[in-house]
Amino acid sequence: MATISPSSPSRTTERRSAMERRTNGTKGTLTTIGWIALILLIVGGVNWGLVGLFRFDFVAALFGEMTGLSRIIYVLVGLAALYSIFTASRFSGKKAAQN
Repeated sequence: MATISPSSPSRTTERRSAMERRTNGTKGTLTTIGWIALILLIVGGVNWGLVGLFRFDFVAALFGEMTGLSRIIYVLVGLAALYSIFTASRFSGKKAAQN
């Protein structure tokens, strides 16, 4: 039966320092793009909640039904969701590498 030897402390330290370099020392903080994505996700989530509960599209009420500006807002919310999927998978990979 094969056994797995635990990582040596130096390898663990090397991995942690490499991860800190990738995040530029911003452990647990959001970048500016991260904050923008979070705000857009909140706007999109509230809008979908209003659509589901009251059939009220807040973005359409503010900017018009499928006008150029409302379409841009919808696209930005979608891009924020894709960005969040990417960063969530990146964070989950970091957490797995730390343990």
